Amino acid sequence: MNDIVGEHDILLVTLDTLRHDVAEELAAAGRIPHLARHLPGGRWERRHAPGSFTYASHQAIFAGFLPTPAEPGPHPRLFAASFAGSETTAEGTFVYDTPDLVGGLAKAGYHTVCIGGVGFFNKQGPLGSVLPGLFQESHWEPEFGVTSPRSFENQVERAEQVVARLPADRRLFLFVNVSALHQPNWFHLPGATREAGDTRATHAAALEYVDRHIGRLFAAASSRRRCFAIVCSDHGTAYGDDGYTGHRLGHECVWTVPYAQFLLDPAEAAR
Repeated sequence: MNDIVGEHDILLVTLDTLRHDVAEELAAAGRIPHLARHLPGGRWERRHAPGSFTYASHQAIFAGFLPTPAEPGPHPRLFAASFAGSETTAEGTFVYDTPDLVGGLAKAGYHTVCIGGVGFFNKQGPLGSVLPGLFQESHWEPEFGVTSPRSFENQVERAEQVVARLPADRRLFLFVNVSALHQPNWFHLPGATREAGDTRATHAAALEYVDRHIGRLFAAASSRRRCFAIVCSDHGTAYGDDGYTGHRLGHECVWTVPYAQFLLDPAEAAR
């Protein structure tokens, strides 16, 4: 990461609440082609979330604790605060002397931007202001939130505006919290009803909706220079698995998340 930071723009996308099994199934079935073309080997990496709900997981992610590979470690981290005794800080780790990655990248010359999605980013109270408050610039509107059927399209449009007005020589750290997978998501599946509620199938349909528009986000993020991208879930969610519904609980479908990291080339933006 020491070769990336300072040279590339950086994009971090959290597909809030996305289950690993659903993400894998859709990739294998060719139902998310725009995401799959960037996945190494065409597959998501299976990882363990650092938290079981949005606030806890993002606090960890912004402290440098991205989802951990779901196999015995230790696993060197991409980013880490300067911390005595860290066993996952390696030669290639970007180490910063601020409390969080966002501040560390700002100190390294990046303009840091948050485009929020779920309620923990809505800036409508003290709790909803903590995470976006880490950034130099933050955006949230009801049209970006969980109840909007066009939430991701609206978020992408804002990201395009942010990139367009940023000076060309300024490095960008862009974070997007995608709310479309989070409940309610029933409206993303044709024929589904509010009364029937959210299901694993509507969750999958929401990911297909995101895939239809994520190419625009990748194009914007890589339009000025090469961009290092991380796309992952912050946690999964249960749809009746072993009797569980929702998240903030210790079930496999909550702790296991999809993860991918890859480079976006400016040439891709013109395609």
